[in-house]
Amino acid sequence: MVRQEPGALVAEVERLLDEIERLDDPGREKATATVQALLELYGAGLERIVEEISARDDGELAAALTDDELVSHLLLLHGLHPVRLEDRVLAALQEVRPYLESHGGNVELLAVGDSSVRLRLSGSCHGCPSSTITLKLAIENAIRKSAPEIEEVIAGGQPEEPAGSGLLQIEVANGIRSDSLAVEGAWTMVGSLRELWGGGTARKEVGGQPILFAAVAERFYGYRSRCPSCGSALEDATLDGIELTCGECGQRYDVLRAGRCLDVPDRHLEPVPLLVGEDGLVKIALPVAA
Repeated sequence: MVRQEPGALVAEVERLLDEIERLDDPGREKATATVQALLELYGAGLERIVEEISARDDGELAAALTDDELVSHLLLLHGLHPVRLEDRVLAALQEVRPYLESHGGNVELLAVGDSSVRLRLSGSCHGCPSSTITLKLAIENAIRKSAPEIEEVIAGGQPEEPAGSGLLQIEVANGIRSDSLAVEGAWTMVGSLRELWGGGTARKEVGGQPILFAAVAERFYGYRSRCPSCGSALEDATLDGIELTCGECGQRYDVLRAGRCLDVPDRHLEPVPLLVGEDGLVKIALPVAA
């Protein structure tokens, strides 16, 4: 038997529940009652398992189970998750913080509600639209994994800004985002980028779009392969430390700071949201093709 991925299983359950909702009575009532009874049965069993683990375990097994995305979802469904919501959100932000710092930014948790989180973005990530969407997607991905009951994340700027200025909202449920910066909803797998393990750059076609990947200090960065100064495809771009130089016009860009131009400050490359999984595989959220 081939096991489905957790996301595929959730989608299949939602599809079947939707079909049940469209059934005529009394079939719908019987099917709904059956599903409810099964949920209560498995919920009671999970509750006993959690109680036994809590009584016998020193925390290591419980942590391993709650780190599993599918198990974590089931525990949340039955109100049995042993880790507080705020602690899970903090852990998610801690997980993604090195990635934010590599782009010259940081994030601070301001408040956690029953279904929402309020954050403050700071550093060079704030104020640069393309950099902001990159970091927002990284934050969204981390929070969704650790705290799927969170339905919206509201990220504001630095405290000295006027109230309400620059607020950016992410709709986390079902991957829908309400901000005006358009990206495609699905993450696209790129692979291990083995050719960059020693550093350097590589230009690859991903989903039909040319993407320039760079590796600096064992971290990967992704940008749309287009120079904002001359419009060239960056095929001959060279990387020296953190400086990416366009082979056509010679303009230099800081790959660690969201691709900001070192020669003309109001120009920057277009970052592509990029995450590296625990398996070392890289995935990106493709920008909408112009």
